[in-house]
Amino acid sequence: MRVTVLVRPKTGIRDPQGEAIGRSLNGLGFAVSAVHAGKIFDLDVDTNDPAEAERIGREAAAKVLTNDLIEGFEVVVG
Repeated sequence: MRVTVLVRPKTGIRDPQGEAIGRSLNGLGFAVSAVHAGKIFDLDVDTNDPAEAERIGREAAAKVLTNDLIEGFEVVVG
C-alpha cells in the first residue's frame, strides 16, 4: 500500500529555500507572497490495512523523516 508523507517547515520557522524560490518567482513576474519548500516521501508499505499503513507512515515520519523541532508532517494513505 502506498503512503505519502508530506513534510513542511513549522509555522514561524525560517525557510531559506522557500524564500529564495519566492524571490526568483517574483523576479520572473509571478506574483507570490510566500513559498514554503518541503519534502515528499512515498513509502510502499507491506500491508493492505489502511490504518496500519497510516500508523507506519506516522511512525516513520516521527522517527526518521522529520526534524520535529522545525518540521511538521501529514500522512496520506492511498
